[in-house]
Amino acid sequence: MQDQMDEVEEVKSSPMSNPNMTPKSPFVSRFMATPLASPMKKAMTSMRGYLEEVGHLTKLDPQDAWLPITESRNGNALYSAFHTLSSGIGIPALLLPLSFATLGWAWGIICLSVAFMWQLYTLWLLIQLHESESGVRYSRYLRLSMAAFGEKLGKILALFPIMYLSGGTCVTLIMIGGGTMKIFFQIVCGETCRHVSSPSTIEWYLVFTGTAILLAQLPNLNSIAGISLIGAITAVSYCTLIWVVSVTKDRPNGVSYKPLETKSDAATVFGVLNALGITIFAFRGHNLVLEIQGTMPSNSQRPSRLPMWKGVKFAYLIIALCLFPLAIGGYWAYGNFIPSSGGMLDALNKYHGYDTSKFVLGLTSMLVVVNCLSSFQIYAMPVFDNLEFRFTSSMNKPCPRWLRSGIRIFFGCVAFFISVALPFLPSLAGLIGGVAVPITLAYPCFMWILIKKPCKCSTIFNWALGALGIVLSILIITGAIWNIVTIGIEVHFFKPLNK
Repeated sequence: MQDQMDEVEEVKSSPMSNPNMTPKSPFVSRFMATPLASPMKKAMTSMRGYLEEVGHLTKLDPQDAWLPITESRNGNALYSAFHTLSSGIGIPALLLPLSFATLGWAWGIICLSVAFMWQLYTLWLLIQLHESESGVRYSRYLRLSMAAFGEKLGKILALFPIMYLSGGTCVTLIMIGGGTMKIFFQIVCGETCRHVSSPSTIEWYLVFTGTAILLAQLPNLNSIAGISLIGAITAVSYCTLIWVVSVTKDRPNGVSYKPLETKSDAATVFGVLNALGITIFAFRGHNLVLEIQGTMPSNSQRPSRLPMWKGVKFAYLIIALCLFPLAIGGYWAYGNFIPSSGGMLDALNKYHGYDTSKFVLGLTSMLVVVNCLSSFQIYAMPVFDNLEFRFTSSMNKPCPRWLRSGIRIFFGCVAFFISVALPFLPSLAGLIGGVAVPITLAYPCFMWILIKKPCKCSTIFNWALGALGIVLSILIITGAIWNIVTIGIEVHFFKPLNK
C-alpha cells in the first residue's frame, strides 16, 4: 500500500501530469545557449510578439473605411497638432479681454487658468477613452456618448450640442469670414471704394461660401492636414499680431481697469456669468478630438493615444502662448473700452486704424479670412461624415464621388442660407453655446466613470467636476437669457449688418 502511494505521488509530481509545467531537456537548454540558436530565439521572440499583437487587434467597423473621418488612418502626431491648433484657436479668443473687464485682473487670470487646465484634463480623458478594453475605437463623440450613457440617452445628451458645434460654427465662420473679406476689400481699395459700388455683405458671404465649398472637395480628414496647418499658422499669426500692435501703440485716453459698474446686484452676478461664458467659449474643439484621433493607426505596441496626446500637448502649448498674452495684453491696452461685439479685432480698427499702416490692418484681415476658411473644413467634416453615414448604412456601399461632392455643396448652401436668413445668430451664441458646455467640461468626466470604473477617489473627483460643469452650463444659459431680456437683441431676417 505504501508503495502504491509513493507511485501516485511520483506521478503527480511528474512534469507530464501538470499541464502548466514544461519539461526541460538538458540538450535543449545547452543548445539554446549556443550561438547557433540565436536566429531561432529571435524568430520565437518575433512570433510571440506577433501572436500578442493578433490577440490585441483593434476592432474596426468595416463601414468606417467608407466615411471621410476614418477613410484614411495614416495620421500622426504632427497631423493631430495641426488639426487641434486649427480647431482650437478662433475668433472667440479675441473676446477674452472683455471677460477681464468684468472680472478684473486677478479673477480674470485665475478663471482663464482654471478653464485652461479643466478643459485640458477633459481632453486627456477623451483621448484615453477613444479605445475601449475590448478593442473598439470610438472615432466620433456621439458614439462614445452612446456607449457610455446608452443609445437613447447618449443621443439626447450629445446630438444637438455636437451638431451646433459643427454646423453652427460653420455658419458663424461664414458671417465672420465674409464680413472680414468686406473689411479687407475696403482697406485695400481705400479712397477708390467711395466712388465704386462695392459688393454687399451677402455677396461677400457668397464669395466666402463658394471658396469654402471648393476646398471641401478634399476627400477625408487626413487630406486636409495641409489646410489645418495653414489655419494654425494664420490663427497664431493674427492673434500675435493683434496683441503686439495693441500693446506697442498708445492706449486710448481715459482707459480704466475698474470693473464695470452695474445697476443692481443681479446685473453684477449675471455679468460675471457672462464673463465666465466668454472664457469657456474661447476653448473649443472637444467635439473633434475623437475624430482626429480616429485618423491614426493603432496597435498594442503603439496605441493611438500616444501620438495623439503628444500632438495635443504641443498644440496647447502654442494655444496658451496665444490666448494668455491676447487676454492680458488686450485688457492692458484697452481696459473697459474693449468693444463687446468684435473684441480685439474691432478695437484694433477703432482705436488704431488711423495710426496703423494699411499693410498691417490688411494683413490682419487676410489672416482672419484664411483661418476661417481653414476652420470651416475641419468643423464641417463631422457633418459630411454623418450625412455619408446615412447613405452607406442604407445602401451598404461607399458614396460615389459625385454624391460626396453634392453633399458638401448642399451643406455649404444650407449654411449660407442660414447666415443670410438669421444674421442675429451670433447674439444667441451665449444661450446656445451654454448648452454645449457639458460637451467640453462635464460629459468626459461622467463617461470616464461609466466606462473605466476608476478607484473611489477618482470617481468622486470626476463626479464633482462633471456636476460643476453641468451647474456652470445652467448658470451660463440663465445669464444669457437674462442678457437677452434686459438688453435685448436686434432681430432682423435676411438683412445682414453692413459694417
